[in-house]
Amino acid sequence: MKYFHLIWAALFRSRTRTLLTLLSVVAAFLLFGLLDSVRVAFNAGSGVEGVNRMVVSSRLSITQMLPVSLDAQIRNVPGVDKQTFAAWFGGIYKDPRDFFPNFSVGPGYLDMYPEFVMPAAQRKAWENDRMGAVVGETLAEKNHWKIGDMIPMQATIFPTHGSNAWTFRLDAIFHIDDKQQKGQEQQLFFHWKYFDEANDYVKGKVGWYVVRVKDINHSTAVAKAIDALSANSDHETKTQSESAFQQAFVKQFADIGLIVTAIMAAVFFTLLLLTGNTMAQAVRERIPELAVLKTIGFSNRSLLWLVLSESVLLVVLGGAIGLVLAGIINPMVSAGSQGRIQLPPVGMETWTLGLALMLAIGAVVGLLPALRAMRLSIVDALAGR
Repeated sequence: MKYFHLIWAALFRSRTRTLLTLLSVVAAFLLFGLLDSVRVAFNAGSGVEGVNRMVVSSRLSITQMLPVSLDAQIRNVPGVDKQTFAAWFGGIYKDPRDFFPNFSVGPGYLDMYPEFVMPAAQRKAWENDRMGAVVGETLAEKNHWKIGDMIPMQATIFPTHGSNAWTFRLDAIFHIDDKQQKGQEQQLFFHWKYFDEANDYVKGKVGWYVVRVKDINHSTAVAKAIDALSANSDHETKTQSESAFQQAFVKQFADIGLIVTAIMAAVFFTLLLLTGNTMAQAVRERIPELAVLKTIGFSNRSLLWLVLSESVLLVVLGGAIGLVLAGIINPMVSAGSQGRIQLPPVGMETWTLGLALMLAIGAVVGLLPALRAMRLSIVDALAGR
């Protein structure tokens, strides 16, 4: 652009004001990059095509339990390689604010998750111990647990013998080699058979089934066949990928998409007011200069595009820096949380949406100042009126 030097000079005419506004834009789009990564992560993996591990849960609600009798029926579905089940326990260890996932699991659960690595002797000890528990290495280190320790838990849903006190014996500690999955080390699971026998109210029920298919190319067909088993019954199922199931589980507590949208709407509304004020003040201070440009031959349309370009450049420059910083911070957040928070890289989807927002915001905040510059009267401007 042949007038880029004019736009750049006008933009940094008041360096302090421009830098402060630029920092506000950077902060807004840094927040956008981080939050949109959360949105992308929670919207990923909604289908079952091409996955070899699926979760079968109630179609009505993730909290609705399913009969254990479905296990044998799922086993006989063509294309199913292995299957097992689990049930949410939701117990509390000492401090409710320091909650970690804990649930009971059926036979063969560890076979479904080969990424859970543990000594063979520990696994055998757990399989032979009715009250045995398995925990992740990160969780064990956090609570200073060691093999043989008794772990007291307070039930929040399922009492046992009229009490909320449950006790488990730590028989095995697993670790995960993939650093991006370290968050899974912060969970505890125990035998479903013990849970079924010991809890006071729920018998013969499981929370969900985990299914591994023989051929990932047939995963959709297998999912439909599994759901057909309970069609028109009082326990209809929904088979989905593990990531989709986890999203549904989190959405019980909060609508992540709505929260992200509300925060970003407030941020960008504030950004509109801030940058709009900056551009209005910048044009107001340069009225005599704009009049001179008109005097030496610049057309009304040229001044319109000069001011609009200045506004768009300010927002695009700050927005691009913010998204680059988000791309740097995302993996740092994932690593710092030991895999508990998994933010994907700032991808093309986020960049495309971000650039569209930058152009839109830049155009909106620059439109009124640009129209004022275009309609400027040379005589009145030079006379200071």
